[in-house]
Amino acid sequence: MTNATHPQDSPESILLFAAGFGTRMKALTQTCPKPRIAVAGQPRIDHTLTLAQAMQPRHIVANLHYLPHILAAHLAPKGVLLSQESPEVLDTGGGLRHALPLLGSAPVFTANTDVIWKGDNPFQVALNAWDPARMDALLVCIPISRCRGRTGSGDFTCDSEGRISRGGDLVYGGVQILKTEGRHRIEEDVFSLNLLWNDIASRDHLFAVEYPGHWCDVGHPEGIAIAEDLIANDVV
Repeated sequence: MTNATHPQDSPESILLFAAGFGTRMKALTQTCPKPRIAVAGQPRIDHTLTLAQAMQPRHIVANLHYLPHILAAHLAPKGVLLSQESPEVLDTGGGLRHALPLLGSAPVFTANTDVIWKGDNPFQVALNAWDPARMDALLVCIPISRCRGRTGSGDFTCDSEGRISRGGDLVYGGVQILKTEGRHRIEEDVFSLNLLWNDIASRDHLFAVEYPGHWCDVGHPEGIAIAEDLIANDVV
């Protein structure tokens, strides 16, 4: 992966979040981890993995906790490195910190695996906008009007320079570029990436880039049919 920045400032590896219990999926995840549930004929994690592989990163890593043997058997043959969390799941921030020995010290991409993107590769969208001189985190966001399967309001508001603050009609899509040095300022073992974002925002280094396509949340059962419709049909 290359862009105009110095190589050590560019993301080299991608972390796929795959450790959660999938409680919103109800009975579907009793015997199957959420990332293995099919959307349009393939496991939902494979939709994100295909986008990640197109970037030709140094490493793709997935964090595992719930029913890890099922995901490991699916991902390891695809060349994905595995970061298993035990005895407890570490949440997104703790999971990232636990996976860093596999990811390296450069900024990283992270990606949620319970969403579907329709349009440009969101990893490339992020990389094209990445400016490490100004940014410690760059989140790919979508106006709520172009989101499917989303309940509730948006997550962020963006100013004229791209800095974001809480509240507004921008939805975080689940792909970002993140510098990881801020993890040292968090003492907890289990913590959300929101703590890192809050710290980064307090220093005015939290940014967003708007995704030009459409997006769907498939973290709940109703989202599967909505996502399959999005995949199958043209949207405007």
